[in-house]
Amino acid sequence: MYRTKTCGELRLANVGECVTLSGWVQRTRKMGGMTFADLRDRYGITQLVFDESKDKELCDRANRLGREWVIQVVGEVSERQSKNKNLPTGDVEIIVRQLNVLNEALTPPFTIEEQSDGGDDLRMKYRYLDLRRPNVRRNLELRHKFAFEVRRYLDQQGFMEIETPVLVNSTPEGARDFVVPSRMNPGQFYALPQSPQTLKQLLMVAGMDRYFQIVKCFRDEDLRADRQPEFTQIDCEMSFVEQEDILQMFEGMSRHLFKTILGIDIPTLPRMTWADAMKYYGSDKPDTRFDMKFVELMDVLKGTGEFSVFNEAEYIGGICCEGQAVYTRKQLDQLTDFVRRPQVGAKGLVYARVGEDGSVKSSVDKFYSPEVLERLKQTMNAKPGDLILIISGPDTLKARKQLCELRLEMGQRMGLRPKDKFSCLWVIDFPMYEWSDEEQRLMAMHHPFTSPKPEDVPLLDTDPASVRANAYDMVINGVEVGGGSIRIHDAKLQQKIFEILGFTPEQAQQKFGFLMNAFKYGAPPHGGLAYGLDRFVSLFAQLDSIRDCIAFPKNNSGRDVMLDAPGVIDQSQLDELHLAINLPKA
Repeated sequence: MYRTKTCGELRLANVGECVTLSGWVQRTRKMGGMTFADLRDRYGITQLVFDESKDKELCDRANRLGREWVIQVVGEVSERQSKNKNLPTGDVEIIVRQLNVLNEALTPPFTIEEQSDGGDDLRMKYRYLDLRRPNVRRNLELRHKFAFEVRRYLDQQGFMEIETPVLVNSTPEGARDFVVPSRMNPGQFYALPQSPQTLKQLLMVAGMDRYFQIVKCFRDEDLRADRQPEFTQIDCEMSFVEQEDILQMFEGMSRHLFKTILGIDIPTLPRMTWADAMKYYGSDKPDTRFDMKFVELMDVLKGTGEFSVFNEAEYIGGICCEGQAVYTRKQLDQLTDFVRRPQVGAKGLVYARVGEDGSVKSSVDKFYSPEVLERLKQTMNAKPGDLILIISGPDTLKARKQLCELRLEMGQRMGLRPKDKFSCLWVIDFPMYEWSDEEQRLMAMHHPFTSPKPEDVPLLDTDPASVRANAYDMVINGVEVGGGSIRIHDAKLQQKIFEILGFTPEQAQQKFGFLMNAFKYGAPPHGGLAYGLDRFVSLFAQLDSIRDCIAFPKNNSGRDVMLDAPGVIDQSQLDELHLAINLPKA
């Protein structure tokens, strides 16, 4: 056998045993007539000892070992004189009797340690080496345990895991599709699924009742820290349910995951309407680890002074930062520069400080009377030592989003967003539609199969823009980890939704006829939810990017630098697929 034990399991109880270990050489060091080597595998590190006085030839061979060489050793477990409390195996070492080099290795381009000297691009190019690092490996172990516990919970709740096709048809109203040409059907294309949305609804029509799938999804979108072109969903659907059934089921799953994986008991999740989330946080995924809610200041500051920026604004809002009045002028200028960045887009920032004596000093003192500033302090419920930050704008939604960015920045600076603290909630009652300036029409905020709230159905004929959806998102620490809706199961209502979205009956039939026809054969009331597995795991692992919990991720340009993909294909392949490449001229 290549090994009788792993490099992570030996303890004092094994002293005196003869064992065989295999793994990678982490490092070697020579001390007098002794050579020490750290042997690593997936399970841990064990120290090896080669004694020149007992076997000089063996010790000489050990001195030639290089980093990341793959070796096998046979030896006796001995108690270490100088113990390493930082290692689970730090109380023991192996007195080596036999050494077998299984494979020599080139010196790796970066150190295979938790704190590596390799940059992101280099580590992604040699990702198979990066995965040897214990902290990266732990992320994958966490992901494995997470997926296992998801399956265990859902199985206990009567869900059945069913696979759905990867080659599907392209559908509108979502992100860009990745398309695949069909050799057997020239000129026609498959699309890779953005989600199994219509397929899981068909499974409900088929009577499967409770379905789930841990499934790959594909979206051709611009990338960021929490987005990859291919990602993994925990996709779920249930029949004969209302919104409350869904929320209770998957709140239970989240509680199970927090408890079994992190040992944390999370409280009952609060629920916040989309309207309140936008009003108080400027975001449909608010970070509620800290308070700092928005306070609207239109009545206080518009028309009560000579500051034209406020007098012409459609929205004025502020946040109160407790105990931050000591912010220096330089720090306030940095905040002003922050809100003026293109990613935020504000014109500027107004501030007010509350002194220890309760007086208010602001950057707009000359435009407002002391009485107005006192009213500002009271409205903001500001106390001595507090700092008030104010943003305004001609567009309420944009100004709130700018204030949201400022709130998050202040929360970060004040240490109010620790990664080991979790705040979870449901955001409910989303708008059914949002207006697209580009398309000049209403677009589905979620997807065309989302059901309106029953009490809002009459508004579809008179005021569709005000209709609320039977939709919900789970938000953790300002990250949308999952979302879903109750689906439309009535063919006539579905047809009306298509009409509002601008589809002709012919277009709706062409794109979604298979689903609408299936509904005619008896569709149960149904609804579901999909979690982003990568996002959920990255929160548990306290990562900044989902890339670090994916075995082989893409970079921000959508490239796999390890495989050098995407790449060109041979002309013979293009000819077989009846494709021609027409690149824009440089």
